[in-house]
Amino acid sequence: MELQINGTTYPVESEADTPLLWVIRDELGLTGTKYGCGIAQCGACSVLVDGQVMRSCVTPVAGVAGKQITTIEGVEDDAVGKRVVAAWVEHQVPQCGYCQSGQVMAATSLLKQTPRPSEEQIAASMTNLCRCGTYNAISAAVHDLAGGGPSAKAMQASTNEGRARS
Repeated sequence: MELQINGTTYPVESEADTPLLWVIRDELGLTGTKYGCGIAQCGACSVLVDGQVMRSCVTPVAGVAGKQITTIEGVEDDAVGKRVVAAWVEHQVPQCGYCQSGQVMAATSLLKQTPRPSEEQIAASMTNLCRCGTYNAISAAVHDLAGGGPSAKAMQASTNEGRARS
């Protein structure tokens, strides 16, 4: 089977029921996606599959064959993902950083689908766990992107620039 990850096609030899996380990390060597709980609760393993956030620790690899997978290593190739990473830096979100790849993926998915999410939509989408408790910084970064702060204005300019080219 083959997987499309971060714009590259990878041949995969793992069994069909192998969790995507282990294929990404162990077979392909992309170690930015983290193992946290193994039961889809913490979100450290979050990746994007066709733009939707997905917990890779419980996703059989056969279920994502033929789909576009984005890991933290490729998130900045996307304009929204790049803005999310910039907001994470601007708001100094990470402490230990272990959960942050999953947090970035969740925020990117939310903002790609809903550029101006409501407070309720943000709360419903940003459910990943953080042992360091950086929830206030995460919230500030997402709210900034969603509504008029410096990162949001940059994201809007990027979106307008992309529309102008179309």
